[in-house]
Amino acid sequence: MRRIRSAICYGLAATAALVACPPASAQQYPTKPVKIVVPFSPGGIMDMIGRPIAQRLTTALGQQFIVENRPGAGGVIGTEAGVKSPPDGYTLTMIGAPYTISPSIYKLRFDPVSDITPIIEIIQAPLLVVVHPSIPVTTTRDLIALAKANPGKLNFASGGQGTLTHIAAELFASMAGIKMIHVPYKGGGQAIIDTFAGHTALYFSQVVVALPHVRAGKLRAIAVTSSRRDAAAPDVPTVAESALPGYEVVNWLGLIGPKGLPRPIVDRINGEVMAWLKLRETGERLQTGGSSPAGGTPEQFLARIKQEIGVWRKVVREAGVKPE
Repeated sequence: MRRIRSAICYGLAATAALVACPPASAQQYPTKPVKIVVPFSPGGIMDMIGRPIAQRLTTALGQQFIVENRPGAGGVIGTEAGVKSPPDGYTLTMIGAPYTISPSIYKLRFDPVSDITPIIEIIQAPLLVVVHPSIPVTTTRDLIALAKANPGKLNFASGGQGTLTHIAAELFASMAGIKMIHVPYKGGGQAIIDTFAGHTALYFSQVVVALPHVRAGKLRAIAVTSSRRDAAAPDVPTVAESALPGYEVVNWLGLIGPKGLPRPIVDRINGEVMAWLKLRETGERLQTGGSSPAGGTPEQFLARIKQEIGVWRKVVREAGVKPE
């Protein structure tokens, strides 16, 4: 009996020690440079957010955090490489709202929910619904009425098949019960140029891209797609308050790791990014770029990913969206 009691006590002590002391890799992390995969080309919004975060983490954690751009297939190539890396915290991946659209369009070689470890949602940026000044509408209700009076004649631009600017318009059309013609472009730059040139009537644009053209009188702002009005355009109502309750589309960005990333590493990175988001200069910088801080827990971020995958699957199926 004495031996049995000794063995039990030893086992309990060992278990307590393991609980009290997380793995050495988590305690010492990071001990070498960390790669942040950005699955799009340099210069985009994801790149512009990823680099200051890499700088913050470099300063806070004492090792270099390096942004690596790996574009291709609408972000799928770089994301897959990041997701399939070892779960040791030395490869992290930036994702955005299109991440939740891709599973409905592409045949992914990873599960977008079970093969990742969510870390934090970083920012949210609404879209701005804009029309050419020749289009006789000033409100969302006007736009819907015009489309219903001219079924299949009103066209809208997008940055490409299956992009957020495309799917946001398809969700709008579905909820409004209207039919519009999709005109896809190879990127948002040409889409907005052709809209203020009058070749297309409507575009769901990034706020920071469209607002200068609205102020110059080249475009008319109808609504923002977020659930609340945007600080950069406070006089522009939301789609939801104007005509379609429940409508919400935001272009968010977040940080994930591969499945099995240790929780102490997740919490440490989450905490540092949260601290960066709470800085006044960060908020001012983000607002200038047409976005706002998000933050929150890994669980909240995962809930958004799951919810949006379900929403976009229905929209993609109803609209018959196919990969380019």
